[in-house]
Order: sequence, then C-alpha cells, then structure tokens
Amino acid sequence: MTPRRAWYVLAAALAAVLSFVTFLVLYEDSGSGEPSAAPVSLPLVPWEGGPRYYARFPAMAAAGWTDPSFFPIGVWYEAVTSQADVDLDKGAGLNTYFELTTSSKIELVRDNGMFAVPSHQPPGYGRETVGWLLTDEVDLWAHEGDAPWTGNSPGQGQICIPESALCGYTVLRTLRERLPPDDGRARYANFGFGMEFFIPEPLAARFLDYTDVASMDTYWYTDEGMCELSKTPAAVCRTAASYGFTVDRIRHLDGLDGKRQPIYAFVEVGFPFEKFDTEIAPAELAGAVMNSLIHEARGVIYFNHNFGSPCVSQHVLRDACGARIRPAVTEVNRRITELAPVLNTQSISHTFLPGMDTMLKAHGDAYYVFAMPGRGLAPGRHTLTLPPGMAAERAEVLWENRALPAGDGRITDDFPAEHSYRVYRIPR
Repeated sequence: MTPRRAWYVLAAALAAVLSFVTFLVLYEDSGSGEPSAAPVSLPLVPWEGGPRYYARFPAMAAAGWTDPSFFPIGVWYEAVTSQADVDLDKGAGLNTYFELTTSSKIELVRDNGMFAVPSHQPPGYGRETVGWLLTDEVDLWAHEGDAPWTGNSPGQGQICIPESALCGYTVLRTLRERLPPDDGRARYANFGFGMEFFIPEPLAARFLDYTDVASMDTYWYTDEGMCELSKTPAAVCRTAASYGFTVDRIRHLDGLDGKRQPIYAFVEVGFPFEKFDTEIAPAELAGAVMNSLIHEARGVIYFNHNFGSPCVSQHVLRDACGARIRPAVTEVNRRITELAPVLNTQSISHTFLPGMDTMLKAHGDAYYVFAMPGRGLAPGRHTLTLPPGMAAERAEVLWENRALPAGDGRITDDFPAEHSYRVYRIPR
C-alpha cells in the first residue's frame, strides 16, 4: 500500500469514528428513556443530566424524582397543618415545599405524596424529605468570604468575625456540615441579586460549591428599584424575559467549574415587598415562569407571601389574597406537568430568530419549540426559522386549538405582549 493510499484509509477510518461519536452525542440519552435526536448536526445545550441527576441522591430516587414525568413545582416557606392546606396546594399544581414552618405536620406531606426540602429536621421525617435547605440569600447578608461566622442570621446581631469581614462561604459550609452525613438528600440554597449583579464571577460561583440544587430570586416585576439597581431600562427590565436572564446568570456561574446542578426558577405571586405597591399580573407570572423554563430552569418555586398591599398574607395561593393570581398559577403548573417528559429532555441549540427567547426539544414523535420575546425584542408578529431537518406541513400551537403552516421551514405568529409565549408541536 502506498503512503498516500494508507493516509486515505486512515482518514476514512477517523471519519467513521467521528461520525459515530457525533451520533452518540446527538442521540444522547435524554433522561426520559428516549434519544434526544437533533435535526442535522445541531449541538445540544449543556445540562446536568435531567432526572438522572437525582439518581445520585437515594432519597430523591426512592421518592420518584428520577421519573421523567415528574417536574419539581414548589412553594416557598409554607405551613402544613391540616388536610385542607395540602388539598389547596395540590389543587394549584404544587408538589414540593421548599422550607416548612416548625408547626407543620410532616406526616401530612408524606401521606399526600408531597415532598419537602426544609431547613430543620422535622420530628418523624422520612421519605417525603428529599433535601435540606441550607439558607436563603446568604450572598446578601454574609457575602463572599471565609471569615468565621458567629452563627447569627440577619436581625440577630453581628454576622461575621470581625464585624467588617465576609463569611458567606463559612455559613454554607457550616450549615452543610451540621446535616446528617450521607443521608441521600440533596442540599439546596436560594441566592439573591448579590450574585447576579455585584459579586465578581469567580467569587459568586464559589457559593455553588456547597449546593446540589440552587435558585436565585430577583423579582423583576414587583421590585420597583430593580431597574436602577441592575442599570437596565424599564422597557427591558420589567419583562418576563428578565426572569430567564436570572436563570441564565446562575447557570453561567454554576457551569464555570465544568460541573452542573439543577437550577430552579423563583417567581413571586403577589406583593413581596412592604415598601412597594406593585403586584405581578397573572399573564406576567405565566410569562415569567415560561421564560425561566426556556432558559433551562429545572424546577419552579413560588414566593407565596404578600408583605405589602392591602392584602397581607403568608399563604397567597390559599386565601382570598390570591384569588386573582391562583388561576394563572394553577394553569401554568398544569401545562408544566403535562410537558414534564418534554422538559426533562436535553435541549437542542438553535437560533430561530435573533432576540427571540426559544427552546427546542425532541421527544417521542415530535419536536417542541418554545418561543417568546426576549429582552429588548418588541412584541408583535415574528417569524421563526426552523433548522434543517424539521420540515413539516403544520405546527400545532399547544393549548390554543390552532395550527400554523410550516412547510417552508418557517413559523409566523403573533406575540402581542412581552410576556406572550407559544409552544409548538411539530411532527418528526
């Protein structure tokens, strides 16, 4: 065999290997038990593994969190003291309590097939407790540092030693070490806008070294100081797309070390500030949740407290204070639950339209395209260009009893408001 002939044989062999590797990447197990097939050779969006991630925590796996039909939908800091409490929460489409009052009856959570991620160890806790909450917004009250911690929380006195020091990492490390070791439960924390805007990236990312699941709360619709704080024009700031921006920020920080964990969305349901008289509207809430999912949120947590407004409440989704917002929460949760097997697959990367927030999934016999205006994109009529290999005559618009032509590789639709979203099902 001549050298040139040998080179061609080697090149062909390498090409075959590369083709096979590409096949494996594009048809990677999606976590749903089905391959996630990308049209042509589109890359896949980085992720932590979907439901398979929870398999590393025996308590979560035993509770069914590895089931592709399960998607975490939770409420922040609730009291569960009666069956009526649970009935109302399940009726709204919730399945997990992220923090519980000490007055809560953990057996009610367990007996109703609900789950808990509390900061304390409730007497008699068991299979319903799938994780532990370390703390809330430590980046804002203890900040980025390894100084000694007094053990105090905000309002209890000096936090760090000395008083001018920073000790947020110490707080997380100490709280994590206090928990039962190797108990098969995930460690979760929620963070604030310190990590989002002010703390340098390498230091902000360190907070996530202590968590297995994380979230970040920034109330773009109701915090009247957020636009100035983030130095963002109001037309861009006070939008559903800003909630996706928050998810992007913490996902970026989480991925800096090459290791990933599930990031959950955090959305308010009413008036979360005593000093501001601004309420989130039902359509805004639905848009904020959906935009967070488009930006790869793996769960949703609702802030269920009104500290301001004429209707102060710690149980907005249960009482009269939530009469306006509860139907929107219930409906968007129903849609999330319906789409859980789709959401629990790895996304395919494709730009349908610059400035549009989109997500592409493949599940079963269809592709799913999620779309809504991104930050700075005006509402109106927009055209999405499908990737090669997705040609189909029609695209079904979920929950709207209509379909759109897609035979030319494009979908044109109306997005009348900044919070408008569409989910299209395209046969494959």
